[in-house]
Amino acid sequence: MTEPLLCELSVPGRRGVRFPKPEVPLADLPKGLVREHLPMPELSEVDVVRHFTRLSKLNYCIDQNIYPLGSCTMKYNPRINEEVARLPGFAALHPLQPIETVQGALYLMYTLQEMLKEIGGFAGVSLQPAAGAHGELTGILIIRAYHESRGEYQRTKVLIPDSAHGTNPATSAMSGMQVVEIPSDGRGNVDLNALRQHCDETLAGIMLTNPNTLGLFDENVLEVTRLVHEAGGQVYGDGANMNALVGIVRPGDLGIDVLHYNLHKTFSTPHGGGGPGSGPVGVAAHLVDFLPAPIVGIIEEGDDESAPLYGFITPSKSIGRVKSFWGHFGIMVRAYTYLRMNGPQGLREVAEAAVLNANYLLAKMRGYYHLPYDRVCMHEFVVEGVWPDAPGIHALDISKRLMDYGLHPPTNYFPLIVHEALMIEPTETESKQSLDEFARVMIKIYEEAHTQPELLKEAPHVTPVAAWTRSKRPKSWCCAAGWRRCPPNRPKRPDLNPLGVELKGVPSTQPLFISRSCSRTIVLRETRNAAL
Repeated sequence: MTEPLLCELSVPGRRGVRFPKPEVPLADLPKGLVREHLPMPELSEVDVVRHFTRLSKLNYCIDQNIYPLGSCTMKYNPRINEEVARLPGFAALHPLQPIETVQGALYLMYTLQEMLKEIGGFAGVSLQPAAGAHGELTGILIIRAYHESRGEYQRTKVLIPDSAHGTNPATSAMSGMQVVEIPSDGRGNVDLNALRQHCDETLAGIMLTNPNTLGLFDENVLEVTRLVHEAGGQVYGDGANMNALVGIVRPGDLGIDVLHYNLHKTFSTPHGGGGPGSGPVGVAAHLVDFLPAPIVGIIEEGDDESAPLYGFITPSKSIGRVKSFWGHFGIMVRAYTYLRMNGPQGLREVAEAAVLNANYLLAKMRGYYHLPYDRVCMHEFVVEGVWPDAPGIHALDISKRLMDYGLHPPTNYFPLIVHEALMIEPTETESKQSLDEFARVMIKIYEEAHTQPELLKEAPHVTPVAAWTRSKRPKSWCCAAGWRRCPPNRPKRPDLNPLGVELKGVPSTQPLFISRSCSRTIVLRETRNAAL
């Protein structure tokens, strides 16, 4: 399928909106700002709606099928969350309204803080951070401020396990800290011997992802937190993988001092495409005074006849504001709804089902894909997308071939400590039938890799964008996406097209290439040359 550009759909004189006559006198615009010709597309409303609807059908979404991106927790987003977030009492609020007029919203935020405190085992929570990485930055700034308040300015070293999320070292570096990588042991845990070597007076803390990006719960987590605390450091917990823990274990009880939650992962709010997200931060009692300001609190106690008055509170040693206004309120509403709908027992069942689904899928794939750390996994697992007896096949080829079967690929090449990594996270919202189908396709691709490797190397075969190539350039990189040509005399190959998508040839001489250099996207050559 190809879709014309808006400028190609344009018809002179066509309008989408007609404005009423103004009720005030018209004023001339400054001559320097007036153009004689404005080359904008001229379209009707239905032209625009149909254009973007057709484009949207090319997108893959969780409402369509399994979305197994490891470490992303792409679970189904219940529609009740959206209904509640769109209630006028929430959607029509302004952040600068007097607190007396937004008591319902403040109650929701306060209650969400209390819920997250209980779920994580913390003494305080701030809802300000706008995303997970933003929560990380907030947490490390809190740890830095804590050490500086004690006069321990030499504590600038942050330990990052090699199984941590990639944003962890970036966060520490942005905070002015020294980053030190800690290797994993043979079972995928933090190497305790390597950890001990860095537990000295310069240690600020460790950023621990648990379960880690291998999908494994660190068997030595209590020893890790003990060693760091004995050296005077703090333990930061990356809560991106909380979907495996909610209702079962509280990070605060494991010795975690600071942790960020991903409301847009664990608590089912939509994410992807750059946002919106929400990364609240929970802290232990000794760090409450350093939380970013303001947080929601009770400023006047209630009684039997009147409700308490909620307002904003500034902790005594706050690191300051990290987000404009109060955070992403719409995401908070969705997460609050999800928590209310599930309750404590429901949250535990969420984690149990997420872990069960991942282990079931792993069991189905074991024997076909190499598992570098062969243990019971948590909510996700990592396999190698390469085989000694199928030379030339890589994880990327497997992912491209998955698209021909109408499935979204898993996370590729992460974590970096696994060769040709495929990180798979099914989440708790997938049924047994959905997992069985994904496993069937992965096994089928394993067979194709050994009998017809060209199917994988040349994939995808039925998607609008056919192939990607990269070329290295100094200080920039370039990607080229080619629309696949399907000439009328092309032989039918059912093996190329497992879903039976009809391919229609359209005359063409050149593919479409899109080049991205730095932040600019430039159309180099274009044509309409394929249709699905």
